[in-house]
Amino acid sequence: MTALAVAVASAWGVWALWRVFVATRRGQLAEDLAFEGARVAYRHLWVLAEPLLDVISTSFVAGGILAAVLVAVLRRRWALAIQVAVLVAGANVTTQVVKHQVLDRPAFLGGWHFADNTLPSGHTTAAASVVAALLLVVPRAWRPAVALGGAGYTAVIGVSTLVGRWHRPSDVVAGVLVVLAWGALVCAFTPMTGLDSPRRQGDRLATPGSTAVGVLLLLAAAGFGVITTLALGGLAGYSWGLPTGGDLTAYGGGVFAVLASSALGFGALLLIRQATSRP
Repeated sequence: MTALAVAVASAWGVWALWRVFVATRRGQLAEDLAFEGARVAYRHLWVLAEPLLDVISTSFVAGGILAAVLVAVLRRRWALAIQVAVLVAGANVTTQVVKHQVLDRPAFLGGWHFADNTLPSGHTTAAASVVAALLLVVPRAWRPAVALGGAGYTAVIGVSTLVGRWHRPSDVVAGVLVVLAWGALVCAFTPMTGLDSPRRQGDRLATPGSTAVGVLLLLAAAGFGVITTLALGGLAGYSWGLPTGGDLTAYGGGVFAVLASSALGFGALLLIRQATSRP
């Protein structure tokens, strides 16, 4: 039930982000500031961010599915192989359908880069979904490391899309939530063949390390979220979009929002996977 609740809450979160930051003029103004603030990062960091984003493609997603399925097959977890394929394909198809067919972007602001809806971020969804699939298929003892690495990698890709001015912060956060929704959903229906096996008789499958890493990621998400909230509060001092220097505040808040969502997504998914895979 917890996994299903997380899936529903994540889906609602995608809609809420669109409703606040895309479907209102104030929200668009706030993210316009972040968009403008990214100019400074672009000048200094694009040389590093561009190669990372160039890797993300349809072949990257397909390769991620094949790698995760291969790990599941090698572990003789046939149903799990199907689960991770559903996770990656479902998340990426959902992002594209929601972005292009379901949600729109009201024309509150002028300019060519405001015309089309860009929420959720396809690059973020692709990167996060592949790592989430690996988190589901690796052995229980490996999951904390994969969750930490996944949170870091997703954050790097998400911030890179901000640096390149390909996406706004809400796009990236929504992409992570799409993956969390699908990850929690497939975990909620984990079959018997997908459960962990005790390594020895009497093994209670205790995972203090996984719990510690999961809680650490959630605490990090809360801390980053507080900074994001303070940045949004700071924007109120700039009258939500007046060109008085709030662009760097908005951009910094957007970066911390990406960090918060990445930590939240993989912290929650780690704890959900550990719980739903216990015999």
